[in-house]
This record gives sequence, structure tokens and C-alpha cells, in this order.
Amino acid sequence: MSIDKNSGRMLIRIGGEAGQGLETVGEMLAKALIRSGYEVLATQNAMSRIREGHNYFSILTGTEPILGPEEEVDLLVAFTQETVDLHKDVLSEQGMVLIGPDMEDQGLRSVLSVPYSDLAEDKIMANVAALGVISAMIGLNQELVSGVVQDALGSKHHDLLPKNLQALDNGIQWSGRQSIDFQPLPEGAASQSRLAINGNEAIALGALAGGVNFCSFYPMTPATSVALNLISQADELGVVCEQAEDEISVINMALGASFCGARSLVPTSGGGFALMGEGISLAGMTETPIVIVLAQRPGPATGLPTQTEQGDMELALASGHGEFPRAVMAPGNAEECFHLTIKALDLAERYQTPVILLTDQYLASSIRAVQRFDLSSINIPQAPTAQSDELESYQRFAWSENGVSPRLIPGAGTHLVVADSDEHTPDGHITEDHQVREGMVDKRLKKLEGLVQEIIPPAYTGDDDPQLLLMTWGSSQGAVLEAAAALRHQGQSVATLVFSQVWPLDPGNFEGYLYKAESVISVEGNATGQLAKLIRRETGFQVHEQVLRYDGLPLTATQILRQLQS
Repeated sequence: MSIDKNSGRMLIRIGGEAGQGLETVGEMLAKALIRSGYEVLATQNAMSRIREGHNYFSILTGTEPILGPEEEVDLLVAFTQETVDLHKDVLSEQGMVLIGPDMEDQGLRSVLSVPYSDLAEDKIMANVAALGVISAMIGLNQELVSGVVQDALGSKHHDLLPKNLQALDNGIQWSGRQSIDFQPLPEGAASQSRLAINGNEAIALGALAGGVNFCSFYPMTPATSVALNLISQADELGVVCEQAEDEISVINMALGASFCGARSLVPTSGGGFALMGEGISLAGMTETPIVIVLAQRPGPATGLPTQTEQGDMELALASGHGEFPRAVMAPGNAEECFHLTIKALDLAERYQTPVILLTDQYLASSIRAVQRFDLSSINIPQAPTAQSDELESYQRFAWSENGVSPRLIPGAGTHLVVADSDEHTPDGHITEDHQVREGMVDKRLKKLEGLVQEIIPPAYTGDDDPQLLLMTWGSSQGAVLEAAAALRHQGQSVATLVFSQVWPLDPGNFEGYLYKAESVISVEGNATGQLAKLIRRETGFQVHEQVLRYDGLPLTATQILRQLQS
């Protein structure tokens, strides 16, 4: 069982060593395709090395919507022999390989040797020459591709731009002189203004739209670029970004800023998040709003630092000692990264509690073509009040019906704000009174009732009483939706249930779907089926089967279908 190859789709893979400019040429090609009216899903696979090591950049493109990655390669652009050796077995029936003149073709059916040294004045520009060859082969407009190169390299390497443009033109002209048996892309859609954006960029934009004005971080793949994107806009939009010495400092710095009225965001990955556990618990006790972007990668420990996995859901659910409310979001595409970041900031502010945004390396770095975000409907969370009319009676942790106490900014007026990491009375002073302790725990947990009312229900699509229900969460949604579409095309009754928020849960939003389906299969990018275990814990429902991937690569529709057949 496999995906029917859509004639309008093409998977281009560019492989070589770190330092050969694979990401640069891949991003330029992706942007050129988007500007030409094509749909794009660009992903990268990199070893955790600065030089050498095999890396590759894949661009899935076509005229129809693209939800998830594919496996069969139509055009393999190899800058090293290792690229040919590693990827020759995933070539499609009509697949072609571009190699350098000093490389072996391994007896492959369709190979084109490209004289990069003749096309590029300097070997570091071989990637731009390759871009010219590729763009000519797939039918892109030369002037449009040239514009992309100027935009990408003009400001950074202005002195080298003429040589790069010459290498591009040489590649295009050389390709035009060859007799190449390769089917170009069908004509793209009418030109439209769209964004070429990855998940981390969308999160940063969502944070800015949601009013973030403080970000503390310690660099950790794959979360770092969230902070770097905020830094790029910091001066213009008034965002304070601080790189601290470690993740313990990061979380406490962000909590201090939030306590003083800032809207704080912390991007990190699993190892850094683990160090933040005590700080997250502190946020729960002091009822301080904080949003943490947890960009997952394979663990334990350092694991595979540049690969992907969905292994940290349970960590997010249980982080921080003691019992206190939280919300955990799990976006599945760039649009959800943008909108759920705003939602997370809103919930954190209004319920004065930690909110965790679960993403991963695949989603963080995948480039997609998306429509410009509509900012007109965004409600920026209300900032805490600076003054109180009842200064003497103000209590930071006052009892309330919904568990949320009035939050004032310390030092912004004559009122006194008292907070304590120990258990405390409503006015913020330490206490060991057992009745007060019980009341404070109940008050904090009362917020869960409000959070439940604001749950984003899982998205259900498909037949009402399906034979098969595929359940998933976060970044695996695209592969699941495409697998379901393929099964329906083959005549099967299939539905999907996709969670973009994994905590809190309201079984009333989805439990009925589980019992209506003949077979429920959980599809996840981890080894233990963490969503399936959570659903069983909350509802008692046991999924019938699981499709799991934990080798460091994202799920694909083809792999899901392969496992369902086995």
C-alpha cells in the first residue's frame, strides 16, 4: 500500500556536507517556487557538525496542497558521493541524479554530470550554479530566480553578488544546452503574495503579534531561532532579549520580568526544559504568567540534537513539582504555530499560569508557503493593572470564585505587592496554616475549570462511523491527513482526530468519536504512544493499534500506510 504519486508533485533533494551551502540553495529554491505559484514543504536533515557529515535539504513541491513529507525522490542533487550512496534507493521510477564530474554514477539509470568548476568561478558558488541547473530543469523563470538570489545574497555578500549571478546564469545556460530527459513541473498558479516561513519564524511572529516584550533563552537546537527572530525585530518593536548563562537562569529571569509586568517568552528544548522544572513550579506557586516553547528533539540526554521526535509530551504535562494548572498546546503547521502562540500568551496572562507550546525540529525548520496572517482579529492579552483604588486592602492572592486573583505591577504605584514561593496567605505572606494551604491549592486548581472552557477541541474529519480512525497530535497531522486521503481513495472508510491542544482535555469533545470507530490507531512520533496513554488515563479508552516512529525522522504518509499493512 503506497501513496499514488501525483503527477503535479516533485521531491527535490539536495545533499552534501555541512558547509557546502545546502540550506542556502534550498531556501532560495523554495522561495523561487513559492513566488512561482507552487505549494512547498521544505525540510532539512542535518548532522550536529559544523563541517563534513552528511546533510540534505528536501523540497516537496507541486500545484496541489501539501500537508506532509514524502519519501520517493524525483531529483537528487548530490554534492558528495555519499549523497548518491545513501539516497539512490529512494529514487522514484523517473528519478534523476545530478552529480559532480569526479563522482561515480553507481550504474543508475538517469544521471547528469554537472561541471561545477566550469560554471562557478569559486567552488563556494557551486551551489548557486546548481540552483541554475535545477531551476532550468524544472521550468522556473530565470528572472524570478535571479531576483531570489539578489534578495538572499545582495545584502550579506554584496561584493560577491555579480559572481553569484553569473554562476546562476551559467548553470541555466548550461542546462539549456543539454538533452535532459526530465519532466518539468506543470505551470504554477497565478502569482500571489505568500510567506515562505518555518515554524519557529511563525512562533516568533505570533509572539510579537501577541505583545511579547521580553525573551530570555540559552541557545539550544531546535528552539534557538525563535529567539533569533525576536532579536532581529527587538529594536524596532521594543522587545528585550537576553541570553543567559544557563536554562535555570533563563526561566527565573523570565519570571522576574513577568512579575514586573512584561509579557515573557522562553524558547528551549528538552534538556533545557528539564532544568527549568523548579522555575515552572515557582510560576505555579506565585501565579506568574509564562509561555515556554518546548521544541522537541530525540532524547534522552543529548540524544539526536538535530533530528526530530515527539517524545516530550509527558515531560510537559508533569514538569514542576506539586499540583498546579497549566495548558499545553501542540501546533501542527505554520499557521497553528502563529495562532497558538497568541492563544498561549492570552491564556497565560488571563489565568496567571504557565503555558507550554510543544513543537519539534521538523515543524520548527520546515519551510511552507502560507497566506499572510490576518492581524485584524487578534486580541492582544490585557496587561496587568498598574494602580489600584484600594491600596491598603490589595491582596495579590485574594480568594476568588474562578481562582484568578487581581494582578498589579509591583513598583508601579503606591500599593504593596507581596509574593512568596512558600505557601502563603492571600496577602502573600508565608504560612504553614493547614486550612489556608488547602484553600490556596483549591484556589489555584480552580483555574483549570476556566482553562477547560477554553479548550481547542481536536479536529475531526471523515466519516461519522468509520472503519478506521487515525488519531494524532502536533506536527504528525500532515502525514496522517495525507495517509487518510490515500486510504479513502482506495475505498476505505477513514476518519482522523488531530489534537492541537493536549492539556487540559475535555473527553466530551472527542470520546464519542473513539467509540464510534471500528478501529482506532494512534499515530505518533515517539516510542511509547504518549497521546494514547494520556487518552487512556483520562477516558479509560484503549487504542487498538499504534503507528510509531522514533528514528529521528518525521512521519510520512507512506510509512504510515506501510505500517498499517504490515
